[in-house]
Amino acid sequence: MPRTISQPRKRTGHENHRGNFNSKNPVLQEEIYCTSFDSRIGRIYVASTENGVCKMSLPKENRKDFYSWLKDHFDLDMVIDNRSRNRDVIDQLTRYFNGRLAKFTCPVDLIGTPFQVRVWKELAKISYGSTITYKHLAKRVHAPKAFQAVGRANGANPLPIIIPCHRVIGSDGSLVGYAYGVKTKEFLLRLEGAIML
Repeated sequence: MPRTISQPRKRTGHENHRGNFNSKNPVLQEEIYCTSFDSRIGRIYVASTENGVCKMSLPKENRKDFYSWLKDHFDLDMVIDNRSRNRDVIDQLTRYFNGRLAKFTCPVDLIGTPFQVRVWKELAKISYGSTITYKHLAKRVHAPKAFQAVGRANGANPLPIIIPCHRVIGSDGSLVGYAYGVKTKEFLLRLEGAIML
């Protein structure tokens, strides 16, 4: 019988996290509200719990990959197609793509290991229009020698754009290591003014 992890502690601000998530016993028994919408970069899928947005996919990750992630973390019988539950995040993403939003305020529900959550929370502090290196990110999470672990956590980020993993670049300034492709990373950084036209 799958185990359900404990409820996340409520936090001040707009984030919850489940840093005690155990990927060996991953199934969470709660309703998940899913929808999709078309953006400037293509179709985006979004999933939310009662606590906030927990998963978002960019076009390189197709519908099958999106639902595969949900299956790894939740009981798919609890998945509900519900656009209204995701209206806030869709509105914010639309404004972001139109250049009218620099900071997301929608509630998020971070589901991952304690180390992943630590990295993601640090990623969320990188301001719009800025970039940092993987080396700098590793220092910020107090793991200066753990470049690869930080890179893996960055790549496992379930909320791209909202948790801005695209703002992490190579030490030589190259646009490396983005799960959704270098072209998408370049587009997002140009949109934010972090790369000059």
